[in-house]
Amino acid sequence: MMKPHLFIDFDGTLCHDKFWRSSPTQFQELIQSFLFQENTDLINKWMRGYYTSEQINQLVADKISVDRNWLWNIFVDDCKTMRVSSDTLEMISLLRNKFSVVLITGNMDCFDRFTVPSLKLDKYFDLIVNSYNERMLKDENNGLTFSKLAGNTIKSSILIDDSEKVCKMFTSLGGTALQVTPAKNIDYYLKTI
Repeated sequence: MMKPHLFIDFDGTLCHDKFWRSSPTQFQELIQSFLFQENTDLINKWMRGYYTSEQINQLVADKISVDRNWLWNIFVDDCKTMRVSSDTLEMISLLRNKFSVVLITGNMDCFDRFTVPSLKLDKYFDLIVNSYNERMLKDENNGLTFSKLAGNTIKSSILIDDSEKVCKMFTSLGGTALQVTPAKNIDYYLKTI
């Protein structure tokens, strides 16, 4: 008998840290506006495997007129030191008796290269699924990534995610979605499962 799946999102759910967060404030503001406001297509393509972290850092360094190596070192360090609560990871690990626990993230190559090994995330999850490798986001193609992974266990599977859009899509597949909000964080839900 296949276990139901517990899908857990990373950014905004398990972790709230940002790229380049330890760079000087004025650079953080320039980077945020360049990438996350003016060039969202770059972010979307990066999350789908069309750009590497090196290429993005080069574009950013050119845009804000800083040394690429300096920026790269900050970026890598920030990826390696993203904060995830060890208590949360322990709770997730205990749920592996009842569920096949999957970390499913719309993320970039740097997640697999720096964040996962540094935080040893593979010790706590049965599987880590990154949009960078799938070449599509988890809510694309009517949630194909979820359907493929959960198969006929989707109706007994659970998603914990901060995205209302992803939660609605998962519910439409027949699963149970628990949306993370400031009032109800991931720990709140993990204790109720």
